[in-house]
Amino acid sequence: MPEKTALLLLQMGGPDSIAAVEPFLLNLFTDRDIIKIGPAFLQPFIARRIVKKRAPKVEGYYRQIGGKSPIRELTDAQGKGVQQLLGDGYSSFVAMRYSRPSTLDALAAIKREGITRIVALSLYPHFSKATTGSSINELQRMLKQSGVKFEVTYIDRFYDHPLYIQALAEKVTKGLASFPDPREVEIVFSAHSLPQSFIDEGDPYLSHIQETVRLVMERVGEASHQLCFQSKASPVKWLEPSTEATIQSLAGAGRKNLLMVPLSFVSDHIETLYEIDIEYAEKAKALGIERFVRTEALNCSPLFLECLAQLVRQAEKS
Repeated sequence: MPEKTALLLLQMGGPDSIAAVEPFLLNLFTDRDIIKIGPAFLQPFIARRIVKKRAPKVEGYYRQIGGKSPIRELTDAQGKGVQQLLGDGYSSFVAMRYSRPSTLDALAAIKREGITRIVALSLYPHFSKATTGSSINELQRMLKQSGVKFEVTYIDRFYDHPLYIQALAEKVTKGLASFPDPREVEIVFSAHSLPQSFIDEGDPYLSHIQETVRLVMERVGEASHQLCFQSKASPVKWLEPSTEATIQSLAGAGRKNLLMVPLSFVSDHIETLYEIDIEYAEKAKALGIERFVRTEALNCSPLFLECLAQLVRQAEKS
């Protein structure tokens, strides 16, 4: 019997309980791939102070979406769905960057099954050193510690894959159909923000996001749309315009119907379920927006799962 290949899904993760919020935030704020706070030797100390102050507020957000992030269950389901499409030669595993199962947990599980070949698939469509880069750096650190010689293939972006674009366009078209007159709708693509300095230093994230929007709109057709950025996490300059400012601007221009399209998120979590569905929805209503709709996250969209399966097949051939 031929050896199985491990399909290792790389994802950010999220707290699985209110008690896990603070450890999750601490893992996030101590990662210098995503945010640099002071000199490296001081970052853990500064991060603990920031997290102590921020955690109670964030815990409140998670209470409003059910007390935890659904990202673990959704990522597991994505892995199982892709595994079914690929066949018996694959077993799926999940490595969360800031929660459990950790990268080390995942490698230990792969080792227990006697698998030595891994396809590491980042679930961030748009490459950034802060997301995919950090996850791959962590994987490579843990590989050195594993004591096993794994053969690893990396898939680190898919922002322009035809099936990913088709899956997104399908969600946008469905969202537009929920309005009485789609011609009166402003499509608002909201991507996770990054410090502007990352882009200035050559990070390709912004150009990847812009290309995804262009390709999706080619499929959707002629419609008014905006690109903006959410989830700013520090006082330095981040990508603009912000989603909040965009909603305010559109309301000021008299737009009454907004279709929010979360970009860079392939499954529901705090940024969709709280930030868009609750925080931005309340602000939009207060500003006079009459209909505020979010497209469904990709989650286990059949087109999206087939996209991931194709990526794996192509990587195995190359």
